[in-house]
Amino acid sequence: MRDIRRDLTRNVLAVSCVAGLIALSVWVLRPFLAAGVWAAMIVVATWPPFLALEQRLGGRRSLAIAAMCVGMLLFLVLPLWLTIDTLVTHSHDIAALGQRLLDNGLPPPPGWLAAVPLLGGTLSGWWQQVASSGAPQLVAQITPYASDAGKWALAQVGSLGGLLIQFVLIITLAAILYATGEDAARLMRRFGRRLAGVRGENAVQLASGAIRGVALGVGVTAMVQAALGGIGLAVAGVPLAALLTALMLMLCIAQAGPLIVLLPATAWLFWQGDTGWAVFLALWSLIA
Repeated sequence: MRDIRRDLTRNVLAVSCVAGLIALSVWVLRPFLAAGVWAAMIVVATWPPFLALEQRLGGRRSLAIAAMCVGMLLFLVLPLWLTIDTLVTHSHDIAALGQRLLDNGLPPPPGWLAAVPLLGGTLSGWWQQVASSGAPQLVAQITPYASDAGKWALAQVGSLGGLLIQFVLIITLAAILYATGEDAARLMRRFGRRLAGVRGENAVQLASGAIRGVALGVGVTAMVQAALGGIGLAVAGVPLAALLTALMLMLCIAQAGPLIVLLPATAWLFWQGDTGWAVFLALWSLIA
């Protein structure tokens, strides 16, 4: 009886130590879990093209990995970097626009705003009220929200920096997975077989196929939507069309759609008085 109790205590302590080590490991790896999941999904989705690229490069895996990493840099990091660089480059213009609004107040609302269905009349009336009150009243209305807006802007800058670091981490982990892809696949199949036999191994293969299919569908759809939106922006003469196209690509990948970029661009064209191009871009947005 004493030996049984001793073995039970030893087993409980062993299981507790293992559980504690697992919990500590998860806590340490928590900042890398999201990047690891994204890296694994990207590698699974692009594994067949990666193998084809490796064959074209004469079986040199290091060159294939370098090419895939450069592609991911252009696809993930470059649009975000261009967005940040554009905001920093045009910061003086944004500040000058704000100062001009404070000095002269808002201009009268454009005529097309009142014709917008549902909210056009309300927005036009609010705009006219703010414009007629003058710059001091505008400053008085903005001041209570200035602190919150500044905190929000700083938080967004920090989020963009963190997102950039996450992208770099995803690319680094993806490069490691590309280099050891076959070993990782064998490990996952063995894990599935250990859990549920042949069904577990088949489930792992089905999961990889599902990930590849979903990623292919989302990626191709996002590229088509961004390309159509970019063509519309370029034809309508919207400035920074290439940057806005890259931003649309990221939004489409995130399933947010291109309208977040196209609708403000359409409103900007109306604001500039280019009604024909604005109508064209609005109709083109329906196609994209």
